[in-house]
Amino acid sequence: MKRILVPTDFSEQAENALKVAVKLAEKHDSQIFVLHSMEMPLHLATSSDSGSLPESLFFIKLAEKRFGDLRNKKYLDGITINEAIGHNEIYEDIEAACKANNIDLIVMGSTGASGFKEMFVGSNTEKVVRTSKTPVLVIKNHHPVFDIEDFIFATDFSEEGRGAMDKAQKFAKKVGAKMHLLYVNTPANFKTSTESQDLMEKFIRGMGVENYSLNIYNDTSVEKGILNFAKYINAQLIGMGTHGRKGLSHFFNGSISEDMVNHANMPVITFKI
Repeated sequence: MKRILVPTDFSEQAENALKVAVKLAEKHDSQIFVLHSMEMPLHLATSSDSGSLPESLFFIKLAEKRFGDLRNKKYLDGITINEAIGHNEIYEDIEAACKANNIDLIVMGSTGASGFKEMFVGSNTEKVVRTSKTPVLVIKNHHPVFDIEDFIFATDFSEEGRGAMDKAQKFAKKVGAKMHLLYVNTPANFKTSTESQDLMEKFIRGMGVENYSLNIYNDTSVEKGILNFAKYINAQLIGMGTHGRKGLSHFFNGSISEDMVNHANMPVITFKI
């Protein structure tokens, strides 16, 4: 976790994410990269007319001013941040920044969404979670202290989830957290306690998992089960793998990970399966 990327639109939510990134950087001696994707009007973003250059420069200067205001924040005293301005869709800019700077973790703010906005439009955070190969830590609130002692990793314990599980346990070890592996039992996909326990033990065999617990929680849906279990053990972070579905397949199949990012009030970290 030596290189942390924080996308920003200079909003309160983005600043909450940056504050968490600073706390992580101080603990792990990390570099922070802050990226702003400019949302210029369409006619400027697509125009090759030199007459539109002054207007384009206005948006660039505005972003530079906002970066200057950000650097003067008290919580950034003594902290060096590497600044960049992107010109494409936010998930494209983030992907490019991750490759160029060998980013280990993305820390991103989110307000969440619901109803038709979530279903048809989505949020920038949801797009990043869906497309990023780098782990994404989503922050929704202000955290005066960011110490992770109890980290829930929810999974269906299928073979395809091993890659995400491996990344999750490495993250838990870095932050010094106990990992609570969670299987949510629902009426639609019911397993007996014996079946669930066997499934979990088979999954972790040979993975070298340390400092963990195995947990079965019964609820009416996976999302509710994760949130209720998190409250029950007073966890500080929820983690899970994401398939990165796109287009129509994403729309029809949905994604537990993306639902969690939109609805959970506590931080959520996702790992690409």
